[in-house]
Amino acid sequence: MTHREHGVEELCTAGQEVYERALRDGRIPVTDAADVPCLTDFGLLHPALDDLGLLEPVAPAAALHRLLRTSAARVAEERRREDRLVARFEPLMRIDVRQRTPGAGAGGGTSMLRLLSGTEQINRAITDAMVDATQESLTIQPHSGLIGARGEAARDTAFPRDRALLDRGGRIRILYQHTVRHVPLVYGPLEHFRHGDTEARSLDEVPDRLIVIDRKVAFVPANEDGSLALEVRHPALIKYFVTTFDRLWRLATPMFPKAVQPPSVDGVTPRQRAIAALLVEGHTDAVIADRLGMNVRTARLHIAKLAATLGSDSRAQLGYLIARSGILDQEP
Repeated sequence: MTHREHGVEELCTAGQEVYERALRDGRIPVTDAADVPCLTDFGLLHPALDDLGLLEPVAPAAALHRLLRTSAARVAEERRREDRLVARFEPLMRIDVRQRTPGAGAGGGTSMLRLLSGTEQINRAITDAMVDATQESLTIQPHSGLIGARGEAARDTAFPRDRALLDRGGRIRILYQHTVRHVPLVYGPLEHFRHGDTEARSLDEVPDRLIVIDRKVAFVPANEDGSLALEVRHPALIKYFVTTFDRLWRLATPMFPKAVQPPSVDGVTPRQRAIAALLVEGHTDAVIADRLGMNVRTARLHIAKLAATLGSDSRAQLGYLIARSGILDQEP
């Protein structure tokens, strides 16, 4: 049997058994340790002075002390290396690299990318950008960002700065998911602004949250829970965000006046078509609900109705029937 190489802190089972036997017996034949060379390599066994055919064990306490001393020497060397690195780079860190960053002013102005941490800092940065805005605010707001205490706090902060932009003659466009048409906390502010230059539209699915102000600065999430955000001022990225927003906007349904439910196609509603498209991609009920901004129970209800319409008896059969029916190829 080939012996696998390992560190002393990962002593192999066979080696441990031989070492334990050597400790109990005091000595073992050299041949007993032939398959575990790690014991002699690590200095746990050594030849007996009076008989080279036997191996004697080193006391565990002595072996441990020696190994720890070696480890401590390595740690000390790493600390000396850290000190050398700090001494080398600390003077360089005092140089104001912002003055050489593309897009920064001579006095170290705003960089093209800035990471914001925490809700307070994120909201303050958005508010500061809105103070100077005079043209337009574009927002993509998924359903998940509107629910709970955090969503209410965000609306309370956004309301006055949006009102101020409208008073300066600016325009506001917001993209929601269809499911927010039934959320009173969303409709309240929209009703307040509906006679101003504010438009809201909705889609089945939207990307993660996006705010673009005056086509000069954008804010996007930088992690899953929204506690980090990226402030973007790079012209190429801003152009990409605006183009993406405009293309989604043309596909979206206006929220004022409240849209009439589009007709079904062959008994399949537009919402069921959206679910069908995700089903054939193999997504779970939970993922479909999250993507379309609804709870899992509602998603399963739609899936059950879709299965009944197509005459499916199982999840696997439903995917086959969706593909065969051609409903995903039809215009709604």
